[in-house]
Amino acid sequence: MQPQAFYRVVADDFAAVDGIIRNQLVSRVPLVEKIGDYIISAGGKRLRPLLVLLAGRALGYRADDLQLLAATIEFLHTSTLLHDDVVDKSDMRRGRSTANAQWGNAPSVLVGDFLYARSFEMMVTLGSMPVMRIISQATRVIAEGEVLQLSKVRDASTTEETYMEVIRGKTAMLFEASTHSAAVLASASAEQAEALRTFGDHLGIAFQLVDDLLDYKGDAAELGKNVGDDLAEGKPTLPLIYTMREGSAEQAALVRKAIQQGGIDDLESIRSAVDAAGALDYTAKLARNYADKAIACLELLPAGEHRDALIELTRFAVARTH
Repeated sequence: MQPQAFYRVVADDFAAVDGIIRNQLVSRVPLVEKIGDYIISAGGKRLRPLLVLLAGRALGYRADDLQLLAATIEFLHTSTLLHDDVVDKSDMRRGRSTANAQWGNAPSVLVGDFLYARSFEMMVTLGSMPVMRIISQATRVIAEGEVLQLSKVRDASTTEETYMEVIRGKTAMLFEASTHSAAVLASASAEQAEALRTFGDHLGIAFQLVDDLLDYKGDAAELGKNVGDDLAEGKPTLPLIYTMREGSAEQAALVRKAIQQGGIDDLESIRSAVDAAGALDYTAKLARNYADKAIACLELLPAGEHRDALIELTRFAVARTH
């Protein structure tokens, strides 16, 4: 199954979600629409709404409110991107300038707030208290994950355990909320809902592990962001943590200094060091392990093209180069 095929099995749903997103971007303040449209139209993989659609349809749920849930999740995700780019001082995302690079920090933060508030209005329209509970709790955990990551910037003593806590919060939580809320909306059995919740968690972890891996072996043009961004910000991600723990004294010292000082002056030396220390292989293997665990969770779903798409999407998430 080619990557495009994940989307093809829910193509009509995806088109409807896009329409909902466009309608919900409407604001009486032109700058809100302008910035909102700019970041939404940048595209990206839209994996989180895709997960909502595939999970719900895999359970045999056919109602259109699944599309509204998918759009709600995308709005929530987009609001976090606007805020993250300000926090990280990023100037490139998805191959073009970030909103904060175009319009400044204040408008980006405020439009992020608008999208966040709009997502909750859409959630209210869904009228499901259990779904609202899942997504509101997820929103809190995501914020905590981002703050935890911020507190570890330039901290070379960060452990793998803390790193996993960060990525489970800041990335995996929204994957988990996507599949879990879809299962709850579809009135899945308790076993299926738990399986899909766990699937989302494992997939999200695998996805972020690969993202952090690509920061050292990726290509900027393909990634749509600057290679070495995490290092420039002094973020101790797994390839760096592993190199400090398992690499030679020289490799560990090089990485420790880079984390503490930030910047990418020694990027090529560090890319060589994390590779030579086996950190990239270690990170890739861990990502594959989480992907395998995610796929195993899907055994509780009915067989069919939507379950197959979830399996192939998981495989793509760890095999991708961007």
